[in-house]
Amino acid sequence: MITLFKATPKEYIAQLPLASFNEKIVVVDSLTECKKAIAFLNNHSILGIDTETRPAFKKGVKHKVSLLQISTEKVCFLFRLNRINVPVELIDLLTNKNILKIGLSLKDDLQALRSRIEFTPNGFIDLQDYVKLLGIQDMSLQKLYANIFGKKISKGARLSNWDADVLTDSQKHYASLDAYACLQLYSELLRLKETGDYIFK
Repeated sequence: MITLFKATPKEYIAQLPLASFNEKIVVVDSLTECKKAIAFLNNHSILGIDTETRPAFKKGVKHKVSLLQISTEKVCFLFRLNRINVPVELIDLLTNKNILKIGLSLKDDLQALRSRIEFTPNGFIDLQDYVKLLGIQDMSLQKLYANIFGKKISKGARLSNWDADVLTDSQKHYASLDAYACLQLYSELLRLKETGDYIFK
């Protein structure tokens, strides 16, 4: 039995140890690498997903989505959309109803992706909808992860330049953790929903 918050307090998150991504990271910045990555991902039934966009610090300036992160339990692929756009192989994955893609606040991610190329998303599950079934009010990834796993996801790299020539280690780990965390959360929330093995503080 685990004890959860209905709404996780900020002061609780502040004192938690940092979460980390310790699995393999693969940066995909060519069509050849994209095909290899998609071939690997097509062998999985559940994936974690997220996007990153270069921040705009001037009014009226808006950048296209830079990065699409797709994670399995063992490896996270970082698709540099600013280099390869959205290839047909990637579209096939994003429209495949038989492969579940788990994310958070997916409306924003999908809108950003569709601003690059129009497609009809299929097989997506938004954790914001899912947690409501358990009575949890948290809507941010950081709060949800802290509530379920007792660790804090750092947001230090969020406003960095995602269109940079080379992604820093900090950017790669930040981006990978966000997608991987969605996958982890879904698995644990599914378990809690099925077992009822939780109470609220």
